[in-house]
This record gives sequence, structure tokens and C-alpha cells, in this order.
Amino acid sequence: MTKIHIHGGDVYRNPGILDFSANCNPYGMPKGVKEAVIQALDKAECYPDVKCDALRKALAKEEGVTEEKIICGNGAADLIFGLVLARKPKRALLLAPTFAEYEQALASVECEIVYVPLSEEEGFVPRENFINAITEDIDMVFFCNPNNPTGILADRKYVEKILQRCKNSNAFLVLDECFIDFIENPEAYTMKAYLKNYTNFFLLKAFTKKYAMAGIRLGYGFCSDKNTLENMQAVMQPWNVSVLAQEAGVAALKEKEYVKETFDKIKIEKEWLLEKLKKLELFCYPSKANYIFFKGPLHLKEKCLKQGISIRDCSNYPNMKEGFYRIAVRKREENEKLAEALEYILNGEKRK
Repeated sequence: MTKIHIHGGDVYRNPGILDFSANCNPYGMPKGVKEAVIQALDKAECYPDVKCDALRKALAKEEGVTEEKIICGNGAADLIFGLVLARKPKRALLLAPTFAEYEQALASVECEIVYVPLSEEEGFVPRENFINAITEDIDMVFFCNPNNPTGILADRKYVEKILQRCKNSNAFLVLDECFIDFIENPEAYTMKAYLKNYTNFFLLKAFTKKYAMAGIRLGYGFCSDKNTLENMQAVMQPWNVSVLAQEAGVAALKEKEYVKETFDKIKIEKEWLLEKLKKLELFCYPSKANYIFFKGPLHLKEKCLKQGISIRDCSNYPNMKEGFYRIAVRKREENEKLAEALEYILNGEKRK
């Protein structure tokens, strides 16, 4: 049985905790989004727009993708499950480790999962063996770029090879770009332009991380295959994107200054935090996302909890052993508390 709800961000079981386990923008939801949600409360007396017309129009302008190729959902997870239910793959290919929701969605339709393990010795970088594993008996392929939890980023040439191999093998690619906006020069890596010539892939994105809107639940995706989008709409719940979420999304796309200012700060804080971790002799992998993936001592999560801090223990990902962790990049005062807690814990380990 697939494990259920194994993500970070569970502040409800740990009230008052300083949460480094979820990778949302640490500077909080934009003021304009909060105001839009409040103003939308009166509209919430009505059913939501099932087509999300205003939101899709705003997304088309922002992302440079035509409206008919856009679908919205109650978070990225809603779209993952909807896509799997619509296509009902029999055999799917995943990296190990990668985002847990793919496995859970595939298990819901009793799909056989083939894992291609990423090597610790090779820095968890995806290699040609993943591409070679895309054979004619594979119906669906999931690829997260940058990957979660490692933050490792594949270049466009590599992803294009995956896409072409899928086309040649008649497999459908689900490309998760939920963290791509956090990297340097995302336009050099996104595969949006390939929607014009490839109908065999779905590109997944979300508002969750970029705008700190995890609790509102709003994701979206692009696909050139009309049948896939229609089949998704047929199996997904009607009115799955609330009035409040749709209004929040439209407002968020106007927050250009917020995005630039907060992303610049996140970059500075990530460099600061990496330096602190390296001084503590913790091995950090070259994550390109807004989180850091590192190797540390066993039971570090439990020891951090005793210090009032939650980090993501990655040992429950497929192909991951104990001793690997992921931490979000947060604001300076919060990052300082994490660094102090880790120094206290690790110095205590050395004294033993």
C-alpha cells in the first residue's frame, strides 16, 4: 500500500514550530492576493466558473500559452490525479527519488511503476539510463525539473531527449515545472515552447510555492492534446477551483514587483544558508530550487524538532536511505535560528 500524505508542511501536528519542511516563498502571500480573496467573499455565494475563464486568460498572457491549452486545478496534486485517472496508464516510469504524489496517483489506478534509481555517487543527477528505460511498454513518464527533493536541474537538451523518446515510444510525459520559476533564467529551461510541436506531454505548474498560496490550493497545466484535457475535465470534480482561488490567481499574476523582490532575497538567503551548512561540514548537493538538499547525521529531524524546528527527512522517498534531508530557504532571522540549532546539535554529536 502506498504511503498517504508523506509531505512536509504539517504545522497542524506541530503548532508553533518553525517550518523548514515546506518550500513556499518565505515572505508570505502578497498583500494584493489577500485583498483579492477578501473582496471575493461576496462572490463565494455563487458557484465558481467551471472553465476558470478569467484565470486562464490571465495565465495565457503571463505564460505565453494559448487559453485552450490551459487547465486549472485544486493544486498541482489535483491535476496529477486527474491526468492519471483520465489516461489510466498500465505501466509508468519514475525517477527515484522524486515527488511522492506521482506514485500515489498511479497507485490509485493500479498502475505498475518502474523506478530508475538516481545514484548518490553521481550526485543524484539523471542520466541516459532514464531515457533508455522509456520503452514501448511504458504508457506514462513523470519527470520533475528541478527534481524534488534533490533540486537537481536537467538542461533543456536532456528533457528534449525524454520528450522525443516518449513520442517515439508512444508514451505520455508529465513534466513538472512547479519549481522552475525559482531557478536562474527559467526561460532557458522551460519546455513551454515545445507545446507547439508535441502533443504527448503535460506541463505542470502551480501558484503554491511562488506566491506562498499553499492553503488556497491552485495549480495549472498546459497540454496541446485536446482529448487529454477534455478527458481530465470529465473525470475531475466540477467546481474544483473555488471562487476565492480563481480570484487569488488572477491577483497573484499582477504581483511582478513582489516576485522580483522576494526572489532576489531568497537567492541571498540561500547563499548565506549554504555557507553556514558547509561550515558545519554538512554535504550540500547543488540544488537550483528554493530549497537545499544535504546529507547529515541520522535522526537529525527528531533532534531539530526538539529545538522547535521542522526539516524534511527524505528517507521515505523511494531509493533514499536515512541521513538525507531537505530544508526550505526562509527569512534571515529564521535561517539564523536553524543554523544555531544545527550547530548546537552537531557540536553535541562531536563531543560524544
